[in-house]
Amino acid sequence: MATTLSAARAGTTPVASPAIDVQELNKVYPEKTQALKDLRFQVESGTVFGLLGPNGAGKSTAVKILTTLSTPDAGRALVCGIDVVRQPFNVRRLIGYVAQMSGVDPDASGLENLMLQGQLYGMPGNDLKRRVAELLDSFNLTEAGGRLVKTYSGGMKRKLDVAMGIVHRPRVLFLDEPTTGLDPEARAEMWQEIERLAHEGMTILLTTHYLDEADHLAQRVAIIDRGQVVVEGTPEQLKHELHGDTIQIELEHEPHRDLREILTVRSEVREVAVDGRMVRARVENGATALPVIMSTLENAGIVIKSVTVARPSLDDVYFRYSGKSFARAQEEGSR
Repeated sequence: MATTLSAARAGTTPVASPAIDVQELNKVYPEKTQALKDLRFQVESGTVFGLLGPNGAGKSTAVKILTTLSTPDAGRALVCGIDVVRQPFNVRRLIGYVAQMSGVDPDASGLENLMLQGQLYGMPGNDLKRRVAELLDSFNLTEAGGRLVKTYSGGMKRKLDVAMGIVHRPRVLFLDEPTTGLDPEARAEMWQEIERLAHEGMTILLTTHYLDEADHLAQRVAIIDRGQVVVEGTPEQLKHELHGDTIQIELEHEPHRDLREILTVRSEVREVAVDGRMVRARVENGATALPVIMSTLENAGIVIKSVTVARPSLDDVYFRYSGKSFARAQEEGSR
């Protein structure tokens, strides 16, 4: 209150506190695996924030700490200004959490799952009934509401998961890889639901390893690798930093020569990154640079398997800061 009054007297607009404030979080698991290393980021109220990274990057560990399911070894995290370690009960009343694994009871109906979730939050009967009917309608589950969840499709179960996460009208919603395993149609429907919730003003932290998903949904993203943020900004800002086009080349065999040295002597090529048989070159104009690059590689005895030219993507951003493709980082994180 004092800060707001002081700002008003000074004739300035008070700065709103972030909905999520992560300050130098560290977490080491018993097997000496460092899941988080000085992790820091903030999420503004009423926005969708994408936390991106391959398997094992630390996304789920960060979410578990923010949702009070785990504690950090060091650092501090606030949700709506409340310390998640010191006041976990108060945090839980303000948040919704949709985990990677479905939390629905397959032997209960969709309606019963929602009613039970609301009762756990102490919602009064009439208000809860209205809220459940509203959610079933919003997620196009009204007709299926009386059916057992074990008869639902994967997309329907995931929508029910999200509905259960927001039945108590949380201020902040955590979605931990909500579209993993969904078919393209169900994934598109989930995107629509997330956009609708964001339009209603809910703060959403979305973890995903689908870079196009974050590009489409998030106002701001942080890419983490090995437990720390490697780059943060709006999707457009991050892609704009990579001027020009990206030429991606798949080689027939892993090169035994330094392709960076071979290609960067050409004025058309600004930046080169090599990851196994994959080569990415940053160029000003893909159409004019492509023939030069292909000719240079062929003259060096390098056999090309395939080539694509595209505008910069978040995958290119990740490649630039980590030195490897997102797909390869996913594979390494799964081992």
